[in-house]
Amino acid sequence: MNIVEHVLRFNAGREPERLALKYHAMRASPFAFYRGTCHLFHDRLPESGLFRSAPPVWSCGDLHLENFGTYKGDNRLVYFDINDFDEAAMAPATVDLVRAATSLVVAGTSARLGNASINALLQNFLMTYRQTLATGKSSWVEAETSHGLIRELFRQAGQRTRAAFLERRTKRVRGRRRFRIDGARLLPVAPATYAGVVAFIDAFARSQPHPDFFRVLDVARRVAGTGSLGVDRFAILVEGKGSPDANYLLDLKEAMPSVAAMHWPTLQPAWPSQAQRICSIQYRMQATPMAFLHALPWKGASYVLRALQPSEDRILLPATGGSVDRLLGVVGTMGQCLASAQLRSAGRDGSAIADVLIAFAAKKKWPAKVTELAHEMGRITLHDWQTYCTAYDSGRFEAVHPGPATESGLTAGAS
Repeated sequence: MNIVEHVLRFNAGREPERLALKYHAMRASPFAFYRGTCHLFHDRLPESGLFRSAPPVWSCGDLHLENFGTYKGDNRLVYFDINDFDEAAMAPATVDLVRAATSLVVAGTSARLGNASINALLQNFLMTYRQTLATGKSSWVEAETSHGLIRELFRQAGQRTRAAFLERRTKRVRGRRRFRIDGARLLPVAPATYAGVVAFIDAFARSQPHPDFFRVLDVARRVAGTGSLGVDRFAILVEGKGSPDANYLLDLKEAMPSVAAMHWPTLQPAWPSQAQRICSIQYRMQATPMAFLHALPWKGASYVLRALQPSEDRILLPATGGSVDRLLGVVGTMGQCLASAQLRSAGRDGSAIADVLIAFAAKKKWPAKVTELAHEMGRITLHDWQTYCTAYDSGRFEAVHPGPATESGLTAGAS
């Protein structure tokens, strides 16, 4: 496989400015590269009984250490759970296990943890997953039931106010809030794009019980994540519960086809749209879905609309200080969340029922096979990243884009 051509081909057609940011981010570390190349992971998976014998489940499709985090549900409570479903699909249960386990190998290797420590993390992740699955009963993680680093995330989330969040992301101009266009998180939009987003949200608002909540105050292009950089994405400032301190931020993102679904085509049901796939699976797998989650058609494609929240946070590897003890609790909770998501969505559209998942948890051989394959995929990822770095440094991934913080040469004043 020619890694350079594979990456270039997969990302063809994305917005050049944010695509350049993606390519730069992938150069930073093997884990950043792993986050940005989910398509490579699925292409690299071997034909194996590990997948043929595993029950079909609803799957995140891109499960890794940083796709778990806190968020506010539509019941206004904060949870820790899987929080990214762009690649969601039905797949053998071991696909998410291997994807997550490989992320621990790659992240642990980047942090120079050593093989014994990495294996301890893998063992705790898989053990907690099996124990939760064996109960046949899903659970969820709230502040009161959390501990360690995850409890710290909840504490941080509880200290953040909407007003402070707005102050970081916006500024006041002539008495009303506008986005802070910083070239890092937010980029300006062209006037035609701005008008298009406003018209789209206005049309959506008319279908809602409180349309004034969604009155648009400002729009910016959003820079977030790694894998999806270059995909059409906006941050939208709306009236919310009142100006200036009760405004709300929304995230609007184009839904792309799932690479996981492409690799397991016979398991997939028919979806009305890619956004409907993402939102439906998210509703099934999360304990409580994220606030304002909607699948909407626009411009001949489909988009996911959701809240952009001050309570969102993720476990970032540098925050652990390389402490295996601190990470053990985190990966245990990750295993609990994954098993609970599979149980919660069991028996839907052909996914395995709980009894089948309980029987799968009792099998003894697959954890060792998952661990072995995770190490193999980790070695492949490191080699691919080194190949990528050589190509990037030689200029193979230079993207032509309009320049910093612009769209088609237009400045922030356009919004």
